[in-house]
Amino acid sequence: MSCDFLALAQPGVQKLSPYVPGKPVEELARELGLNPSDIVKLASNENPLGPSPLAVQAIQAALPELTRYPDGNGFALKQALSERFDVPPAMITLGNGSNDILELITRAFVGPQHEVVFSEHAFAVYPIVTQAVGAKAIVVPAKNWGHDLSAMADALTPATRLVFIANPNNPTGTWISRGDLEAFLERVPENVIVVLDEAYTEYVEASDMPSGLDYVSSRPNLLVSRTFSKAYGLAALRVGYAISDPAIADAMNRVRQPFNVNSLALAAAVAALGDVNYLGESRVVNRQGMLQLEAGLADMGLDWIPSRGNFIAVDLRREAAPVFQALLREGVIVRPVANYGMPNHLRVTIGLKNENQRFLDALARVLASV
Repeated sequence: MSCDFLALAQPGVQKLSPYVPGKPVEELARELGLNPSDIVKLASNENPLGPSPLAVQAIQAALPELTRYPDGNGFALKQALSERFDVPPAMITLGNGSNDILELITRAFVGPQHEVVFSEHAFAVYPIVTQAVGAKAIVVPAKNWGHDLSAMADALTPATRLVFIANPNNPTGTWISRGDLEAFLERVPENVIVVLDEAYTEYVEASDMPSGLDYVSSRPNLLVSRTFSKAYGLAALRVGYAISDPAIADAMNRVRQPFNVNSLALAAAVAALGDVNYLGESRVVNRQGMLQLEAGLADMGLDWIPSRGNFIAVDLRREAAPVFQALLREGVIVRPVANYGMPNHLRVTIGLKNENQRFLDALARVLASV
């Protein structure tokens, strides 16, 4: 007799659907018999430049120590972040990617008796971590595809323990102004933790967007989450961090795995943080690529959601799934976002100039035939 182990799992876990990442190049190559070198992947908001040369050098220097456990406290990376952002190391929590940070803050503070507030069309990990701990998700309808902070403030109740806000938001690319964020923070009770997810903040070049770090020292209930996976080009190594009140960091470290960030990742992150030329080039490539895609989409008569990230959500004005599948046959991987309540959109990562053009040409062919 076999045991139904799923029935033994926690109720929230039983109802979870696993996070589905962007399709890997190797998987598409196997499925369709394509040459991996002929495939363009614009699905996962990765940096198209490849890693910083300084990060690669740091990894190579760290290789002889692979038999040793990593520094569980991440001293060197915390010190580098502390100096960069002028915050004490006690305010910094390191994560295995920023996803780890989102899970740690939820596990540390949220239980089945609590509510977690986030926006419609927001990052898929928010409902996953909420459901995993058995809490109640309060999903606030979006406004123009983005966060309606006034409505989110109205949704707070005595049971609310956590609020997730993404700025810019994934997958819509929408953003929150400084004034709107400040007005929201004024309305949040001190016992409700606000998680400001700034995974794409390094791509932001506009002056009207706030940095959570401007507020974190004066608002003990604010946590700012960031990552090295996007603009810093270290997605494969999984390095994220949070900056928060030391008491929040202390609680998160109580549930954090002792070696959650590996040695190569720690070394690479320190080097990448110091490579200002690489970060500058990443911004330039993203800015130029965004303009290229917007111009190409306009030529096709398509609409898109204005974005401050390294991706753009394209409105096909029809069901996107068949277009996505047809693009795969063209060797172009993008991201369908029907699971975000956006069945007519495709999210497209900004790539190199030739990759962007490959997508635009393939999309034009597909739209003419599907």
